[in-house]
Amino acid sequence: MDFSLTDEQQLIVKTTREFVENELYPHEKEVEDSGVLRPQLLASIRAKAMAAGLYAANMPTEVGGGGLDTVTWVLYEKELGRANYALHYCGVGRPSNILMACKGEQRERYLLPAVRGERTDCLALSEPGAGSDLRSMKTSAVRAGDDFVINGTKHFISHADHADFVILLAATSTDTSGKTPRKIMTAFLIDMGHPGFQVLPGYRNVSHRGYNNCILQFNDCRVPASAVLGEVGQGFEVANTWLGATRLQVAACCLGRADRALELAKRWAVDRVQFGQSIGKFQGIGFKLADMAVELRAAELLVLEAAWKKDQGTATDSDMAIAKLKATETLAMIADEALQIHGGMGLMSDLPLERIWRDARIERIWDGTSEIQRHIISRALLRPLGG
Repeated sequence: MDFSLTDEQQLIVKTTREFVENELYPHEKEVEDSGVLRPQLLASIRAKAMAAGLYAANMPTEVGGGGLDTVTWVLYEKELGRANYALHYCGVGRPSNILMACKGEQRERYLLPAVRGERTDCLALSEPGAGSDLRSMKTSAVRAGDDFVINGTKHFISHADHADFVILLAATSTDTSGKTPRKIMTAFLIDMGHPGFQVLPGYRNVSHRGYNNCILQFNDCRVPASAVLGEVGQGFEVANTWLGATRLQVAACCLGRADRALELAKRWAVDRVQFGQSIGKFQGIGFKLADMAVELRAAELLVLEAAWKKDQGTATDSDMAIAKLKATETLAMIADEALQIHGGMGLMSDLPLERIWRDARIERIWDGTSEIQRHIISRALLRPLGG
């Protein structure tokens, strides 16, 4: 088994890290202090990301994207993950892979402009009463002649305030053949500002300042059948395919942040002197660093294995769940220990550690909680045995 990186992969890692350090790090304090990603700053970062060849790296070359294989994409995401989330996710755009389901005129209106950085998408799944249980969503899209009329509310919709259109999942029918009725979902593409569709401010939260969540309200929002993404009734299948990639993206970004936190902790352990010696020489600190390094190495290998399997076409939902679970929980552990090693200074906003610590909390919740990941993994273990 060859663990070495190709020359191309090494170049992508180097280019991405230099971009993060030179173009994103300098703006972290502004976004953290204000909680706002200024439109002018966002436009500047996007332009520089495009010039560096880093924009839409996750999309296939046939639509104008970077065409990275999954392993290389994970390495790229890890480097971006070192920075404030709003800066790298909004500034260095990665259009939703679900847009590859676009057909005909949809490609010219949504897919290709998103890859070129002219338009930005957001995905609307979660509802106040339906988070991980997507089949219980209440947002409905009812046939009305050649149109669909949409009613309902979505919340926790990330970066909808920066988006030009939404990829919406809504129930178009109900399957009553089983013990429990299940909603049949359809995906729709809807422009911001469409009649009957309103974007409202979301909730204040402790993680990812500047990267806001929003509430989307649909009140008799009428859209044509041409707004359907994919096939009617196939929204869950389309979304499920996309969610595997997003969980891997979350995991990779966590690796970058964990690595940054570990580097800060190592540097502090060498420079901070107490009782006549560097604190890293005390077993209480040195063993923490050793444990952090072991957990990070394990998480990185699991994420890269899942990425490799995806490239081979053998990745399962369990592989993605294992990667996300391990990476997100490793980040939480490393961020907490790094802050502990820094003592009181770790909690001060002069260092990025308190941000990394705050931001780490959401990773075990969004894109499937740690409990959901464990459920996916346990079912994969038991089903072959009839459990």
